Amino acid sequence: MATPFTQRWGLFVLLGLVSIALGIVAWVDAISVTLASTVIIGILLVIAGAAQLFHAFAVRDWGGFALSLLGGLLYVAGGVLLMKEPVSGSIVLTVFISVCLIVSGTMRMIIAARHSELNGWWIVLGGGLISLLVGVCLYLTLPWSGLWLIGTFIAVELIAAGIGWIQFGLALRQSNVLSGPPAI
Repeated sequence: MATPFTQRWGLFVLLGLVSIALGIVAWVDAISVTLASTVIIGILLVIAGAAQLFHAFAVRDWGGFALSLLGGLLYVAGGVLLMKEPVSGSIVLTVFISVCLIVSGTMRMIIAARHSELNGWWIVLGGGLISLLVGVCLYLTLPWSGLWLIGTFIAVELIAAGIGWIQFGLALRQSNVLSGPPAI
């Protein structure tokens, strides 16, 4: 039986198409998206830092006042730096992502090698190797990779989400068609 939810399958498809279109725009101008994202991350850090500073003073008799105060100040300082220097900030974020990929890829490769008796261990090994190689390539292509990486990640996410929403909407449409017209 068709429900109001399944009858709105077209809205999911539309959401998917919009998401894909925005992803393509982001991919075409990945550098601008990276810089804008870096500024937004900076704004969020300043807001989080301000909230933490307020909290530190609101509960100053708590034993963690100094650490809370220091954390809030570091958030604000980091956020201001990201907003003032989005190019440098995007490079720093790319270095962080690169290091995370290298470390996580290496760890997965070690785990896979230690458990080579398990079926499919090589899939974990391959995934770890890909993460390691991507991390190394990002690092070796700095500073250029810092300018396009975040924008490209956003573009890929928008496109992948769009494909998912289109598939979901079409599946709803198919279930609507299979259930037939509502009974009277």
